[in-house]
Amino acid sequence: MVTPEGKRVEGRRGRLAGVQQVVAALDQGTTSTRCLLFDASARVVASAQVEHAQSFPRPGWVEHDANEIWANAQRVITEALARAGLRAADVAALGITNQRETAIVWDRRTGEPIAPAIVWQDTRTRAICDALGEPDRYRARTGLPLATYFTGPKIAWLLDNVPGARSRAENGDLAAGTIDSWLLWNLTGRALHATDATNASRTLLMDLDTLGWVPEIAAEMRVPIAMLPQIRPSSHGYGHATGVLDGVPIAGILGDQQAATFGQACLSPGEAKNTYGTGNFLLLNTGTSKVLSRHGLLTTVCYALDGAAPVYALEGSIAVTGSLVQWLRDNLGLISSAAEIETLARTVDDNGGAYVVPAFSGLFAPHWRPDARGAIVGLTRYVNRGHLARAALEATAFQTREVVEAMNADSGVALTSLKVDGGMVVNDLLMQFQADILGVPVVRPVVAETTALGAAYAAGLAVGFWSSTEEIRRNWAADRQWEPAMEGERRDALYATWQKAVTRTLDWA
Repeated sequence: MVTPEGKRVEGRRGRLAGVQQVVAALDQGTTSTRCLLFDASARVVASAQVEHAQSFPRPGWVEHDANEIWANAQRVITEALARAGLRAADVAALGITNQRETAIVWDRRTGEPIAPAIVWQDTRTRAICDALGEPDRYRARTGLPLATYFTGPKIAWLLDNVPGARSRAENGDLAAGTIDSWLLWNLTGRALHATDATNASRTLLMDLDTLGWVPEIAAEMRVPIAMLPQIRPSSHGYGHATGVLDGVPIAGILGDQQAATFGQACLSPGEAKNTYGTGNFLLLNTGTSKVLSRHGLLTTVCYALDGAAPVYALEGSIAVTGSLVQWLRDNLGLISSAAEIETLARTVDDNGGAYVVPAFSGLFAPHWRPDARGAIVGLTRYVNRGHLARAALEATAFQTREVVEAMNADSGVALTSLKVDGGMVVNDLLMQFQADILGVPVVRPVVAETTALGAAYAAGLAVGFWSSTEEIRRNWAADRQWEPAMEGERRDALYATWQKAVTRTLDWA
């Protein structure tokens, strides 16, 4: 690997006799920050995790404290190394993966954010998006609809609403980026402002063909391009860390869903995975050809390896799945821990006629309806806590089917099985219902930490810790497979009622 400074960096695999060499992955997600250490067989050697605060100052607003996230990142790296009994010298490379569209603007001189980070779920930029024109105005160049989901309008909102921010940005005093850029900037001692192509492809500001910023779109959005990071490949020598990982090459960056796709070894066109986390994200590798969706999906960069053509993907983004379980726990007190949702749902045989449509931030793919709001429909006196728990789990599976049907229509190829990962895949009831409602097998890998693993793979490839993508493919193995067991007539009847429930959430906000 050659770093931006022109120095040659070799991978450290096997450098010290008797010391296990690892690749570190810093996984900064919507609710927590984690560090995982992987060995050459892609096994987790050690890990550490800490949650950060979720702020909801107004309806539709979701914020994070960027300084808290940076502090947590340092903490989990330190703890993971300590648990493994390793030092920075034992780390071959660091990969970063992150919640993607969340926007941070900070002062280049002081390093202080000018405001809380605006999270990807936040909907406050709807007026900005509406003023920019029709939803598909930028789709041909960026692969994305004009929606509150994406980073560019969030940056514009901060410049318009934080006193003095716009003039400071125009004077070159402010930097902007997604969480990966913020972490990279801090990890390198405030020396490097860069991002990778997968994260840049989520901003509404990057051209999918050139992998460069689009000056016309940035001007229309009133985002100075000088604020934005350099765009580089996902597997690439970014530079060296300082601090707790002093001297370790930072050699991989991927947005979390692209990282999970890479970690699932979906490396050939037609291979797909679905991540069950705060939201759900289904990505289908389309190879080096971008496919523009006609059915409400996103076209995005899947990954970009140094010196190779970028690989693209179709994506179905669902805003609320795991966070619905959190809402039942934290807002309603229906359960005391996320794991209890399955136990409670198993106390009943079905949803009792109740459906939960969790449109807390509007509906994402394939609807793209920011006017939608959450609803629980079909209630009778018969419905109890167990039915609501089951309906919440089923909402995840129904939303996934909507995305799968759109993906089948866009690709022209019907999905024959679905690789799954993320925190919710330990829920056997959900996985079985997912297989039932899709009518195809659902497959969970042995290494469920695919998001962190994908970032580790990107970094490890860049320094030679792993030799090739074929080695990555050989590391993948199935842990469990769920086969569909529901009759087709019942499957279609349940789904039809779900679609009816969705219509009740529209035109609300």
